Amino acid sequence: MKHTALAFAITALLVGCNTSTNDSQAPTAAEQAYEYLVQLSSTAEGIGARPTGSEAETRAAAWIQDHLAGWGYEVQNQPFTYTKSGASKRSQNLIAELKGQSDKVILIGAHYDSTGDKKGSEGATDNGAGVAALLAVAEALKGQTLPYTVRFAFFGAEENGLNGSRAHATSLDSTAIARLLAMVNYDTIAGGDVVYVHSAHSDVTEYNCAEPGRYSFDPKVRDRLLAISKLTATPLAIHPSYAGYPAGETGSWSDHAPFACLGVPIAYVEATNFTINGADGYDGYSQTTNPALWDCYDDASKSACDRGSETQWGKIWHTQYDRLDTMAELFPGRVEQQLSANTDLMIRFLKEPGL
Repeated sequence: MKHTALAFAITALLVGCNTSTNDSQAPTAAEQAYEYLVQLSSTAEGIGARPTGSEAETRAAAWIQDHLAGWGYEVQNQPFTYTKSGASKRSQNLIAELKGQSDKVILIGAHYDSTGDKKGSEGATDNGAGVAALLAVAEALKGQTLPYTVRFAFFGAEENGLNGSRAHATSLDSTAIARLLAMVNYDTIAGGDVVYVHSAHSDVTEYNCAEPGRYSFDPKVRDRLLAISKLTATPLAIHPSYAGYPAGETGSWSDHAPFACLGVPIAYVEATNFTINGADGYDGYSQTTNPALWDCYDDASKSACDRGSETQWGKIWHTQYDRLDTMAELFPGRVEQQLSANTDLMIRFLKEPGL
């Protein structure tokens, strides 16, 4: 049943809109994004789960590089090492640039590793969706000259310490840092109940930067994406203020953090649900109110019926629910819609960044 639902969704996207019995329109960027998501995250159709440090993570890196090179991009494979549990580990980032009218750079990034495979996760929403959207954007914009240079960054080893984004940020000299105009982090952009956009936290201590004086929490990139999103099928939202986090601000738990520490204005897009009182409060770590993902959900309190015994907490990331076949049953059409809107959003932003 699950594979049937997924196959139907793939077929619907690939068929497109027929203009006659013999001709069909080329797939849109949004349709391509979903196909790339299938190829990356579905075990039945492509690579599947990509645990950090695994052979599947390495295969995913090669898959990304092959696509970018096939579209004419010069791809930098940036290997790096990091230490985890006392052992030295290896991974790599894939970096490609589209030269613009200005040498100022807008960096858009997404991590391609996943976690939760032992629970059945295939890393579709976290973070196959972000990778798929940025690949579709790179394909749609190839050969164009945009206002600013665009750097597509696909980060490895995010799930066990933001290692890829930290490695790339550390590799930049003062001249390269000065060229960075903005960083947009696409991490879990589809799957949850609401798609949000955040800026960095107004309290620098939340980010534990090595040089706090360089830190930026300028919300201009967030605000520009928010404005543009009103033209898409799924406008972005700003999360309400909650304990420790003012409205629209986020912590340092994803790949935007090293760049905020460099003084670069960031925006972070994710699909979750900040209205839920989750295991640790209103922190966005419960992605949905769908009762199938709760032992017992109480709509009145926006929380578990019994907070002491709840085990699921509405979580998609890192769980057995983070796979396309399951998502198609739980939320028919949601991943496709959110992925489409965020692909469209990024194309619009890069063409008219307004920064």
